[in-house]
Amino acid sequence: MGLYLRPRTIEEAVAALADSRFVVLAGGTDFYPARVGRALDENVVDITAVGALRGIHQDGDVWRIGATTTWRDVLDAPLPPLFDGLKLAAREVGGAQIQNAATVAGNLCNASPAADSVPVLMALDARLELRSAAGTRMLPIADFIRGNRRTAARPDELVSAILVPQRSARAATHFLKLGARRYLVISIAMAAGVIEADTAGRIVAAHIAIGACSEVAQRLPGLEQALLGRYLSDSQDAVEPQHFSALRPIDDVRASAAYRRDGAMTLTRRLLQELAARLVESHRDTA
Repeated sequence: MGLYLRPRTIEEAVAALADSRFVVLAGGTDFYPARVGRALDENVVDITAVGALRGIHQDGDVWRIGATTTWRDVLDAPLPPLFDGLKLAAREVGGAQIQNAATVAGNLCNASPAADSVPVLMALDARLELRSAAGTRMLPIADFIRGNRRTAARPDELVSAILVPQRSARAATHFLKLGARRYLVISIAMAAGVIEADTAGRIVAAHIAIGACSEVAQRLPGLEQALLGRYLSDSQDAVEPQHFSALRPIDDVRASAAYRRDGAMTLTRRLLQELAARLVESHRDTA
């Protein structure tokens, strides 16, 4: 049996990580299933008692999501429309019991290609705050997740928060997931997006990300560029096969690579249709 520590401050937590090799434990929904059938012999630092790591609040021009914030916290929080896409993703993370325990940061640190939070937070331009005894650094999600179950976090670092930049009130977000059934399923493909339009209905900013179709979720810069200046009403027409050429879907028990790629295109068109409808309705309400 290894050491078990349950610090109450961030300083205590990062001091433990600096002193020797520990595994960080938060919600435990990935930690425990990965160790079924064998004795727990690792050194564990349990961060669930660090109150400063939990909660969502606005801090200047960013929203701060603490590392131990659960998916239930996201669903229950009175957040602005900017977080509509993240709330939709939260409903797809397992069932109610998992959502009550699993953390947003844990979903990122697990670095699964099918992690529901990654495309949404990538489309939101979220950054991760990593703390260590030596200091603090920030990384975009695309730089943090390096591959299947691989991240850029050092052994002495703790993900302390996810930072989401504030956006114009004329922005809308959405998330769609394709699976073998509606709930409690690993993704075949995911699409997430953030679209901002001017008062004339022309797109002035577009961020589109696809998950479960590559080792790491991918933004679609070609499509994002093609959307700029288009009217919301014809945004779906911008979607072309070449925009998905950087994806590297695989064949597995859930779907073939070809089905995943086709599913990603279909989801993206539906995503843009929903985003356009939301923005048109929003503009109508404020007119």
